[in-house]
Amino acid sequence: MRYFITLSYDGTAYHGWQKQPNANSVQETLECALRKLIPSLSSTTGAGRTDTGVHAKLMVVHFDSEQAIDAPQIAFRLNRILPPDIAVHDIKAVREDAHARFTAQARTYHYFVYTGKEPFLRHYAMRLPYEPDYALMNEAAKKLLRITDFTSFAKMHTDTKTNICHVTYAAWSQETDGRWRFTITADRFLRNMVRAIVGTLLDVGRGKITMQQFEQIIYDRNRQAAGDSVEAQALFLVDIQYPKDIYLS
Repeated sequence: MRYFITLSYDGTAYHGWQKQPNANSVQETLECALRKLIPSLSSTTGAGRTDTGVHAKLMVVHFDSEQAIDAPQIAFRLNRILPPDIAVHDIKAVREDAHARFTAQARTYHYFVYTGKEPFLRHYAMRLPYEPDYALMNEAAKKLLRITDFTSFAKMHTDTKTNICHVTYAAWSQETDGRWRFTITADRFLRNMVRAIVGTLLDVGRGKITMQQFEQIIYDRNRQAAGDSVEAQALFLVDIQYPKDIYLS
């Protein structure tokens, strides 16, 4: 049977979600805990790859079991085994053809910035030494909804077959004085895409590039033309949407 795990994690201590040689990952930590409860477990598949230092308020992972499991009990026991920076919220049985990555219809990320000096924000937001023009950045962000080729914001030299994505929402919103959040939703994301977009929007917001130059960066399809990638610790995967009919009662 196939199951979906919904979990969250603080990515500070991990080299991203995906397993890799000689590096601590969220996937490896989760699988080690799962195998203590389900010895026959082969592997897990995540809905996406978060990079080193990136957090997830909601990640979805699927795994297969040779026989039915007591999902609530496994979830309870997993939380007793896993370190404090990883939390399992639930485990649900799904259709055999459901896939954590490929069945997902949309994903949403948040990126947090702030001005001033806030010692309790520094691990989960990016401090700006300037006050950008958020209205102007929102005008630029609207242009992301009109394009599909995000090569200019994609990490170069990857094994990705296409850089086509469909962004359905992209906007900055104010949380409190001096604290802002960028929200972006798309059917899929490329490696480093959100951090590259935020870095380029901030260049617009502080007057480093014009709106026309931002548009040209998009159409150049050249990562070197876009802005620098912003810091990882301020990025959160916050939602993943699936068809409701994949879940078994």
